[in-house]
Amino acid sequence: MKLECKIEELKNGISKAERVIGKNLTLPILNSILLSTGKNSLILRATNLSIGVEIEIPAKVAQEGVIAISGSVLNNIFSNFSQNEDVLLEGIDGNLLITTKKSKIKLKGQPHDDFPTIPKVSGVDFEIESKKLIDGIKSVYYSSLISDIKPEISSVFIYTKDDNLVFVSTDSFRLAEKKIKTKNLPDIIGILIPFKNVSEILRIFGEFTGVLKLCFNKNAISFSSNNIYLTSRVIDGIFPDYHQIIPKEATSTVVVLKQDLLNALKISNIFSDKFNQVNLAVKPKEKIFELSSTNNDIGENKTYLDATITGENVELGFNYKYFLDCFQSITTDSISIKFSGATRPIVISAVSDSSFTYLIMPMNK
Repeated sequence: MKLECKIEELKNGISKAERVIGKNLTLPILNSILLSTGKNSLILRATNLSIGVEIEIPAKVAQEGVIAISGSVLNNIFSNFSQNEDVLLEGIDGNLLITTKKSKIKLKGQPHDDFPTIPKVSGVDFEIESKKLIDGIKSVYYSSLISDIKPEISSVFIYTKDDNLVFVSTDSFRLAEKKIKTKNLPDIIGILIPFKNVSEILRIFGEFTGVLKLCFNKNAISFSSNNIYLTSRVIDGIFPDYHQIIPKEATSTVVVLKQDLLNALKISNIFSDKFNQVNLAVKPKEKIFELSSTNNDIGENKTYLDATITGENVELGFNYKYFLDCFQSITTDSISIKFSGATRPIVISAVSDSSFTYLIMPMNK
């Protein structure tokens, strides 16, 4: 192997590929990034068997070749290169020689014959603007269960309905749903993408502004742009029928400015207990919307908010962290909070925007 490419492009590619790698003691080759040559490009490949990525970088190829190098070592080296100039890569006797104007580095290569292939997914395919896909995932993924105990909810669930691509996630204590209007979609009954892989999809395509091609089958899904191909396994399971837990009618409704509520929650957080509990009281006749919290070691707090209030009195407790999470998904200035009693979920949405729905279960204590 012998080629030249831009340091900045290689640096970005290595950074993306290295994050996919997991520390694997049983298969050390998975700790590597595979470097290989294309016609006029350098191709980086990385995988942990659950997710894999292939990144193509423009290069002047003088000699074809392939070599596997520790991903963490490569990333550490290139993250400290600040100059945007050409870098020369040469494979010599199984090692990689990296040459710039100011550096000459020799890295020990690893046997690459056992490096797994990045599978090309075949099945149902469609195209979508990257911004829409990323917006959909970002709006809900934080509600996923982080643990692998229940894989079907340690995921983002994606399906189609009425010209919408619908994204949903839940950890059984809260649930987020985002609908993205998109035409010419195939019929998607449901795709479950593992939570751990979703974060990498966001990181790799988060700044991409073009069109992504998606292809999926019962085992895997792929995302591809001009120079990046990413594939993820999908979870074989059934997402809960969440529609039945969304209250059909509200007994009380509060409309409040998002910033006012955010400030009040941050204050309440200071006084919340070890369960992160904040108490909420709605008293329409008295025009009171109150947040309160108590910490035996610090003190107590009550905050009254200006709001439009209708319906019946209701008091309940909730985990303030769950409430704070949903603010990143709401772009309007005002928030609607609907109640259906002290034991039913709170339903939060943006005023004049029905594309996002968020449920929080009240706390029992």
